[in-house]
Amino acid sequence: MGPEPRERPDPGGANAPGESGPDGTNRKRAKRKRPFWQELLILVGAALVLTVVVQQFVAKVFLIPSSSMETTLHGCDGCFGDRVLVDRITYDFTDPEPGDVVVFRGPPWWTSAESAPRPSPGFLAGLGQGLGSLIGFASPDERDFVKRVIAVGGQTVQCCDARGRVLVDGKPLDEPYLHGIDPANPVQRPFAPVTVPHGSLWVMGDNRNNSCDSRCQGGGGTNGTVPVDEVIGKARLIVLPPSRWGVVSAQDPQQAVALGAPGWQQGLPLAAGTALAFPAVAVSRRVGRRR
Repeated sequence: MGPEPRERPDPGGANAPGESGPDGTNRKRAKRKRPFWQELLILVGAALVLTVVVQQFVAKVFLIPSSSMETTLHGCDGCFGDRVLVDRITYDFTDPEPGDVVVFRGPPWWTSAESAPRPSPGFLAGLGQGLGSLIGFASPDERDFVKRVIAVGGQTVQCCDARGRVLVDGKPLDEPYLHGIDPANPVQRPFAPVTVPHGSLWVMGDNRNNSCDSRCQGGGGTNGTVPVDEVIGKARLIVLPPSRWGVVSAQDPQQAVALGAPGWQQGLPLAAGTALAFPAVAVSRRVGRRR
């Protein structure tokens, strides 16, 4: 007689891995689950790191601390100022253009004539301010300003013509976003012609007569211009408060007259081209099949 066949272990039997053996012990220990507070800390930490990375390189929410951009952007003492989403990517590929509303670091030669954010005293207050600035609920420590680009490097800007309009290269601007100026008697602070240095911007507030901008900062003239390198990003959206949700207008005041057609008319060529593309594609496919 040959040797007796050996019994194969039963995968579902008592001695299977992970099950209790004859001595009552568990051969495979179950993985220990992290306590809830540890998982919560990991989640919060990851969220903070992601928030910092996104706001450093992609987009950031800024608090508007002054009323110099009324009514495009709302900011005033003792009120809930606008929180604006600023695009930090666009100007990595292109330069700011006239009409863009930009957030920038105030150059060293700018003064504190307007309400610029100031650091909070104390460690805890400073920490709270830093965390709050990440989501736009507190002013950042940097001297950040928000204005509209009126002229770029190489252009000459001055004020004003007989109708109280700002001139760029001798041509009047169309600025429907202006606030605080009587249309019947449009009066703006006059200034002599200034040729903007290349690589710099001439910026002004929409609340034109209540804004200290390139006209007065740094003593005015070319000292009031802002280097493009100091621009943080382009203001895109008003995200808070909910009643103010909307897109930040970036109408180019230098080309507004040339582009005078309504938006829906400007979109007609694109719509027509898109509509004609479908039948053209269908016809080309049929011709291709018959060959």
